[in-house]
Amino acid sequence: MYKVRAILDTKEDVLRTLLIDENKSLEHLHTEIAKAFGFDGQEMASFYTADNEWNQGEEIPLFSMAEAGEGISMANAILKHTLPQTHDKLIYVYDFFNMWTFYVEVIEISDEQITEPKVILSFGTVPDEAPEKNFENTSLSDDFDDEFDDFNDDGFDEFDSLDDLDLDSI
Repeated sequence: MYKVRAILDTKEDVLRTLLIDENKSLEHLHTEIAKAFGFDGQEMASFYTADNEWNQGEEIPLFSMAEAGEGISMANAILKHTLPQTHDKLIYVYDFFNMWTFYVEVIEISDEQITEPKVILSFGTVPDEAPEKNFENTSLSDDFDDEFDDFNDDGFDEFDSLDDLDLDSI
């Protein structure tokens, strides 16, 4: 049995702790997390592996886009193989239009058997709307701007508009 904590990425603390059988797939975990937070579980979603600092790694999508029988998906990713140790982590993104983002961590593994998954702790209220995400990496965008500073100095900004160009003679 796995005890899994899912924390919604919001300003206010919103978390759920679930018990789920170690032999269940990530697809089952997806369904249980969605239900625990009041979602119907019908939207597209993905898990991402994460290290101890929550850096995003490999995607485990709800459905594999690879050829039939190939590629990883939630259906063929079993909890005990995907998250073999206590404190293993995943980032879970539910509903790609709203980007509900959760931090999921295995907080306990035991030999205890359970028949049905269940929520054992529910704290906080899910907001009506997903928090806005900022995907800007300032160091990367700064490098990008620096890369094009030379381009801007090459005289390409001399035209007030394209109307100033004599395109008929080309």
